[in-house]
Parts: sequence; C-alpha cells; structure tokens
Amino acid sequence: MGYTKRLFHEPRVGPEEDVTDFDSGATAASVRAVRWLTYLMFFMFAMTTDSVGLIIPEVVKEFHLSLTSAGALQYGSMLGIALAGLGLGFLADAMGRKRTILLGLSLFAMTAFLFPAALSFPMILALIAVAGAAIGIFKTGAVALVGDVSASQVELTATMNLVEGFFGVGAIVGPLIVAQLILNGVSWRWLYVIAGILCVLLILLALTARYPKTALQAGPRAGLLHTLRLVPNPYALGFSGAAFTYVAVESAIYVWMPTLLEGVQGPARARVAYALPAFFVLRALGRFVGAWALQYLNWTVALAIASLSIFACFAVAVVGGVNVALYALPLSGLFMSIVYPTVNSKGIACFVASDHGAVAGIILFFSCAGAFVGPLIMGLVGDAFGGALYCFYFATGLAAIFCAAALINWIVQPAKRRLERVSASSGVV
Repeated sequence: MGYTKRLFHEPRVGPEEDVTDFDSGATAASVRAVRWLTYLMFFMFAMTTDSVGLIIPEVVKEFHLSLTSAGALQYGSMLGIALAGLGLGFLADAMGRKRTILLGLSLFAMTAFLFPAALSFPMILALIAVAGAAIGIFKTGAVALVGDVSASQVELTATMNLVEGFFGVGAIVGPLIVAQLILNGVSWRWLYVIAGILCVLLILLALTARYPKTALQAGPRAGLLHTLRLVPNPYALGFSGAAFTYVAVESAIYVWMPTLLEGVQGPARARVAYALPAFFVLRALGRFVGAWALQYLNWTVALAIASLSIFACFAVAVVGGVNVALYALPLSGLFMSIVYPTVNSKGIACFVASDHGAVAGIILFFSCAGAFVGPLIMGLVGDAFGGALYCFYFATGLAAIFCAAALINWIVQPAKRRLERVSASSGVV
C-alpha cells in the first residue's frame, strides 16, 4: 500500500525556480492516468518492435529474400527510432509533452493501418521505418513526462522500471499474437492493425488526460542544435555510452542466442524453444520487482550487482558450452531487467526538466545504435571465426566493460553531485 502511494501520489511542487508545476486541476487521478498512458504506450510499441524476429521468416518466404535483406526490417525500425530520438527529441521540450505524444501516436496509428495494403517489401520497409520514427517521437515525450510526474529521483527510477516492465510484457504478447495469426493462416500485418486500434485508444486517453505544466524552451534553445550541443556533455555522453553498451549486450540474446542454441544436443534439445521466451519473461518480472527494490536500494549498488551477475551469466555460458548456455543466458534477463530503465532515468535526472526531451532523445539514439551496431559486429566476428559462440565471446567482453564501468560508478559515484544539484534546484529529493 505504501509503495502504491509513493508511485501514484501527486508530486510535490518545489520552490519558485522549479521548472515543473502541476496544472491546478491535475489531481492524483490525473497523474495516475498520465502514468497508465505511458505504461500502455510502451506495451503497445513493444508488441511490434519485438515481433520482428518472427516477421522476418514470413517476409523471406513471401518475397523470396535473403536473410540479410529481410534483416533490414530490424535495422529500419531501429534507424527510424534513433534518428527521431536524436533529431526530434527536442519537440517534447519545445512544443510540450502532450502535443509531442499526440503527434507520435497519430503518426504511428496512420502507419499501422496501412500495413495490410503493403504488398511489396520496399513499402513494408518504409512503413517500418516511419513507425520507428513515430515511436521515437512519442517515446521521448513519454520519458520526459515520467520525469514530470515523479516527485523524486528515486521515484523516477522506480517508475521507469515499471514502464519498462510493461514494455517487457508487450515484448511477450506481440510475438504470441504473430504466432497465432500465422497458425491461423492470417497475415502478420494484422499485428499492426491491432496495435493501431490500441494506439487510437491511447490517443483518446492522451487527449483527455491533464498534464503537468512544464516550462518550454524558447528561442535558440528549442531545436536540434541545442540537442547536439548537449551530446558532448559528460553526463549525457556517459549515460548514453552506458546505454549503448548495455543494449549491445542484451541484443546478443534475442538476435544470436537462437542460433547458438541450435548446437544443443541430447534431452535438453526439447527446451531450446523455451529459452528466448524465458528470457523475456524473466526480464519483465525483474522490472516489476526492480521498481519495488529500487525504492530501498541505492541505484549504484543495484546497477553494480546486476552488471556483475550479467557478466557471470555470459562467462559461464561461453565457458560451459551450449548446454550450459541454454540456462545461463536466459537467466541473465532477470539481472538485465533493471539496467536500462535505471541508466535512462538517471541520465535524464542529471538535467533540468526543460531538457528532458532532448536528453531522452540522445540516450534513445545511442540505445538504438547499440541494438544495430552490437549484433552487426557480433555477426561479423561469428562469420570470421566460425560460429555463433564467437558472437558471445565478443558479447561477454562488452558485458565485462559494462560491469567494470558499473563498479567504478558505484565506488566513485561521478554523477552524485550533479544529481543532488539538479534535485535541489527543482525542489525534489
């Protein structure tokens, strides 16, 4: 009960210089509505982005494509999200969270309803890229909004874990829908129609919800140039680099683990099909647990423990071989669960609210770059040395780098003073 109150109460209004002030009509119910809007947005877009792995084989059969060509669906989606995050993240600061969210949701809905008419691969690829751009727009608005409705940095981190928890659930539901559509002889394209219908409902919720008032950027600050000026900032760049490295490690699981586990022999072979779903389920469950645990555990400690556990899972997998990897790699999802939302929320919390959209876009850009560059390099390494196991040697190296950075962050705490200063200036703790 106490935890629920902390996550859903109306945030405290800080001193006069606070950049965020709630609409006088923004009651606790309004804040809850805004939170649920954010949760459901992440659930909805995860249904589509994390179903690409099942869609690619269908596209290969339909258009007689190579795997490399069909893989452009993953890269097109990530590229659309990344470019929108970096190039349009400032919209949340310049035109407000509500307008930005409505713009992104409207673009996504229009794109989603066009999928049944996409009868060529170039058209499907174009729609995937536009849908990615739409996600980049409303996601940066939503992440900035989470910062607005969080009364403290601890609550912001916990809420981001809840948000990513709903993303994790969407990542499970989407592939299940695609599997059922294919099983019943229905095109995978209708997944996007289902997502589009949900998106329309979210638009209605977004139109009726009361948002906190946020001081908007004006003049030369409101644009892409200001966003690009923030990129070299050591806090924006540091947390973005952490997001890039982590996402590259995570992507090794859902991109290359199925290929690695093709080498499993014996009775354990029957369990291979459950490895990836187990990873997604553990990741989703871990985020809901993490949202509670981070109310009481210092984020630097939690991140250090999680990163060390992830490295241990990968190291055990590559040393023990594929039959050990069958269990060790899915288990890493439990420890990965809190990493991205924690890195994301702390990176945003290092800046004032009027920069939250821009910073969220920068971190999103680097995250998508990790999802693209990481698997690509792993694939090249695997081809060069002869097998998917070498992909995981590289991924284990990245996990070691991330673990070392997390341990240094715990010991040195380089962002502590910055977080305290921003927190004090905004009247939150």
